Amino acid sequence: MKDIIKKETVFNHDIDKVWNAISKAEEISTWFIKADFKAEKGYKYTFTASEDKGCITINGEVKAANPYTLTYNWVAQNTNVETTVTWVLETVKEGTKLYLEHSGISNYEGETAIKMFESFNGGWDGCINLLTDYLKETVHAG
Repeated sequence: MKDIIKKETVFNHDIDKVWNAISKAEEISTWFIKADFKAEKGYKYTFTASEDKGCITINGEVKAANPYTLTYNWVAQNTNVETTVTWVLETVKEGTKLYLEHSGISNYEGETAIKMFESFNGGWDGCINLLTDYLKETVHAG
């Protein structure tokens, strides 16, 4: 089974605008789900979604938050399974390249791992679409 979801996209936005969108609670709460989040190593965060978005609460701890690299563990509500999410941003000619990786999905048992992989994979596609719309409409950058 595949254990790592990888997504890449390029935004025609300044790297700091994209970084703020993925690392500041008020911005994450606007385009993704309500976030109690700080891009600080050791910060214990909570994402809280309404039931219509799938899982209701995601908890974890920020493992790394260096300029343009953000890594945190991810524990979905009603599980004790820890996975890892990493965002890396890079300045490119067109603007900013975003690289997203969600790993450790095989930590779920059996068929649950397959279902979670499919759920996370589609969820991250939707997440990147929401981020794209947010950057275009709300930030008005690029």
